[in-house]
Order: sequence, then C-alpha cells, then structure tokens
Amino acid sequence: MLFLYNLIVIIVSFLLKIVALFSRKIKLFVDGRKSVFTTLQEKIKPTDKTIWFHAASLGEYEQGLPVIEKIKEKYPSHKIIVTFFSPSGYEVRKNNTVADVTLYLPLDTRQNAEKFLKLAHPEMVFFIKYEFWLNYLNELKKNNIPTYLVSGIFRDNQIFFKWYGGFYKKALDAFTYFFVQNENSKNKIKSIGYKNVIISGDTRFDRVVAILERNNTLDFIAEFKNNTPTIVIGSSWPKDEVLLTQYINTTQERVKFIIAPHNIKPEQITALQLSITKKTILFSEKEGKNLADYDVFIIDTVGILTKIYSYATIAYVGGGFGNPGVHNILEPATFGLPIIIGPNYSHFAEATELVQLGGCISITNETELETTFNHLISNQSYLNEKGLICKSYVQNKKGATDTIMNAI
Repeated sequence: MLFLYNLIVIIVSFLLKIVALFSRKIKLFVDGRKSVFTTLQEKIKPTDKTIWFHAASLGEYEQGLPVIEKIKEKYPSHKIIVTFFSPSGYEVRKNNTVADVTLYLPLDTRQNAEKFLKLAHPEMVFFIKYEFWLNYLNELKKNNIPTYLVSGIFRDNQIFFKWYGGFYKKALDAFTYFFVQNENSKNKIKSIGYKNVIISGDTRFDRVVAILERNNTLDFIAEFKNNTPTIVIGSSWPKDEVLLTQYINTTQERVKFIIAPHNIKPEQITALQLSITKKTILFSEKEGKNLADYDVFIIDTVGILTKIYSYATIAYVGGGFGNPGVHNILEPATFGLPIIIGPNYSHFAEATELVQLGGCISITNETELETTFNHLISNQSYLNEKGLICKSYVQNKKGATDTIMNAI
C-alpha cells in the first residue's frame, strides 16, 4: 500500500506540472516548491536549532499562530520554520514576521521527506489540525523527533478508521501527543489504539481573543463610518450578495455598509459595484475622497477584514449559501457582534453552537435577512444581547494554547 501511495504521489507530481501550464494557482503550487531546498540550505545552518510548523493553508496557519508565538517566546534561540501546502496560505503569509523561514512543503515522497528533515533538522514538529503525510511522518518517527498535532479533528470518514487504512494508521505512531478539539475526536483516535491524546480545545479562540489586545485602528474606516451604525459584510460570495444588495438598495434604515468580498477579482468587484444603487466607494479609489459622504465601502484588498470588524455594529459572514459553508465567524464574535449567516453551517462547530446559543442568526432568504437586520438596527437591547452571547462564547473557549504548552 505504501508503494502504491508513493506511485500516486509521483503521478500527481507529473500531472500538476501539466496543469500548471493552464492554472495560475497550480503554477504557484509547482514553481514555489522548486527553490525549497536551496532556501533551506541558505537560511538554516547545520548548527542552528530549529522548530518546524506545518499548515495546510491560511486558516490552519492562523489557527496555529498562538502556539507558534508561544514557542518562539519560550525558545528564543531556535529558528522557526513554517511550511504551507497550499498557495492560498503561502502567498498570503510568506512575509510573516513570526517565522525565520517560510516555505512550501515539498510533495510527500520519501526522498523529499529525507532531504527536508536533513536540512531542517527540527527538534520539534507541529502539524496543525490535519495533513497527515505518510513519508514525512515515517521519517519523523525514524528520527525520534517529537511531533505534535495541534487542534486536531478526527472524523469517521478519515482513512485511519477504514478497514483498508492500516498502513496510514501506522504513520500516526510518529505523534508524541494528539492535541484535539473535542471529546469525539479523542474517542475516535483512542478507538484505534492511541492513548496519547489530550483535549486541548481549539487554538483559534486564543488567536481571536489576542486580536482584542492589538491595535485595530483604521482611520479611513472611522472616517467612512462617521458615527453611523455600520453592517460589515465579510467574505461574501455572489449568492450572499444577491440578497445583500437588494437590502442595501431598498433599506430606509440609517445604516452604512462595508463589503469585503471573498474574491477580489476586478470583474467581480465591478459587477458588485454596479449592482448597488447607493453611493459606493472602493478601497482602491479612496484617496482624496470624503469617505463620510458614501453609503457603501467595498474593500477590494485583503488582510484588513479583522480590523474592520472592530468598527462594525452588525456582522454578516458569507459562504453560508454555498459549499462547504460559512466562513470564519470567530473574528466578528470576539468583538461582541451579532452575526448573520446563510443556511449552510453544519460542518462548523462554532457556527452550530452559536446558532444554538442565539448569538448567530441563520437566514435562508431575502425576507428573513431584511427582518433580522431591521430588528437588530432598531432594538439596541436585542443587538447587545446577541453580541454579548458571541463575545462570552469566545472568551469561555480560550485556553487551548496554555494546555498544549503545559503538556509539552
């Protein structure tokens, strides 16, 4: 089975080079891996002490960030290596300041795993949430390198729990500890013989709580808001925007809107702007404008949505009308905002729990959206109640990072 796995990886590697000729994202995926070993040789000396963190993409990196920061604080003489699998993570965070070296993870061949670990020679390794690469795990086990899973989630559909997954399950022997998010994950991994598991919770809560301690000031957002109730629409997709623009165009409420679409391709931004009849300004066109004169602010850039939430009165988080579902609701929740989402959220524990608690409201159509927005805008005590539920939920879930650090 391991031979078959390695053969598949080699075939996929070949196919990706062909697909890269036609796909910008896959081209980044392929080209970004060409210089990994050269970069490691240049930036990591044989005498350096190192600690390696791996994240699949941006969300997992943000999830692991509290642990990375704590490890960096506890081991200041070590160099931190961060690797990504996906371009959507690497391209956004390749210039982060917490890591000494940020790289793509070479594809999971035995040769790549051996070479990577020889050059990186980490003293500890952290995989965030998932990404179980057989050859890397086998090499880590062979070299007796302490390896940890952070904020892990285990589900029935994973290969470890299938009758044919024995060869994959064996690779889990590499882990010193599994730090998992919940009781179900603990029971799942214990059911296949692993007792080195600790329920730590989700480190994302520590990350979003830490956001409150940072400087979230954006003067241009304050100027646009101009002390007016403001609805921030984060990570919206066209299916969200169909409902939202209808409300924006027709509402008589005294309210402003900030829209940060999930995709910021020029043609999509233009289509969104043309669908809105009220006075609209783009982030890229804001210079020299009196922002207070506008009703709608479209953020055609990335990286500032978290700070924008600090200015919101209400948050709408997109993705809930598509698959796999709603985007990150924890960032608006930590600011104590009532949150509106679409109907597809069942795959996300925090969304499900906040809907059950009442801090997050799921809508399915235009009428429900209008009713919910209007009720929140017109009823301050109702708005405050929903926001407090969200803030308390986040505060009560923090502490995963401390649990992990104490165990290590």
